[in-house]
Amino acid sequence: MNSFKTTKYSIPVQCFLSITLIFIVSIICFFSSNLIDYRITALVLLMTVSLIAMLFEILPVLITAFLSGLILNFFFIQPLYTFHITNSEDILLFLIYIIIALVNAVLTFKIREAESKARDKEEKEKTIKLYNTLLNSLSHELRTPIATIISAIDTLKENNNKLSEINQIVLLEEIDNASIRLNRQVENLLNMSRLETGMLKLKLDWCDVNEVIFNVIEKITSLKNNHIISFIPDENLPFFKLDSGLIEEVLQNLITNALLYTPENTNIKIEAKHKTSNCFLSISDDGNGFPEQEIQFVFDKFYRLPNSKTGGSGLGLSIVKGFVEAHSGTITLSNIPNSGASFTIEIPTETSFLNNLKNE
Repeated sequence: MNSFKTTKYSIPVQCFLSITLIFIVSIICFFSSNLIDYRITALVLLMTVSLIAMLFEILPVLITAFLSGLILNFFFIQPLYTFHITNSEDILLFLIYIIIALVNAVLTFKIREAESKARDKEEKEKTIKLYNTLLNSLSHELRTPIATIISAIDTLKENNNKLSEINQIVLLEEIDNASIRLNRQVENLLNMSRLETGMLKLKLDWCDVNEVIFNVIEKITSLKNNHIISFIPDENLPFFKLDSGLIEEVLQNLITNALLYTPENTNIKIEAKHKTSNCFLSISDDGNGFPEQEIQFVFDKFYRLPNSKTGGSGLGLSIVKGFVEAHSGTITLSNIPNSGASFTIEIPTETSFLNNLKNE
């Protein structure tokens, strides 16, 4: 079965639309016959058949090619209203018209079919390349935390009585950090799968964005190191109708990225604002920022900045973009002059204040 599909309409509907279009063009040409020569009409009908060939399958195109030739003969070539042609020049015109219409229809269809196959091949090659990149990334990104966990556990089991309390705490912290890293990679894979398969369904409900941000900060406390995370809640913020779980994922990915890829002692600032019916969230830092020429690529799948340190599969920001767009929102990245980078999220959503919710 041919996988080449040019339109959402069935073949009978395509035939109906094609024939209708030919009749409309023919009627216009018929009532303009005192202004245009029948040779011009032949060109107009041929252009119509070419247009149909660009839109529909081969069967309706062939039907309209034959039909347009019969219409040209019956209504426009002398003697009118008969299929009889007396002039040898007109016979030649009619035959050439039919041949060109049919050849044009077939060639146009074949060209579109070839283009479609080329696009499919390119898409498959791109998909294979993406999955190869993913597998190569996972071979390292999943193996490393797993190896760390196994090694630390083996050390604890074999030397439990010989290890000092400090060494035990260090090993437990290694297990904890490796587990968080492993969980983050698995979550990113699952989230990307949900986005690509269309399985992502928003669970919209009223949520307090201040509370969501505090929950995220609490979850990533172990990653803070010497970074300073600042967030001043706006008590005047309304409640927003959002999928709080996805918004948490968005914020967690952005803040985690900032913690992992900015120098120690970097300040990370989180802000939440309300303007008209939109929810605005921003995560900014005073780190080194992004190379200007790379900003346009940072939300691409598997993309990682050149010379960035190991860790991560390049899926985080792509997932962030997908989750934000699932809310019909937008996310932008910009460098702050002499002061790091800033991610800004804008989501159109319903709003309601606490008193209103109590009265509902």
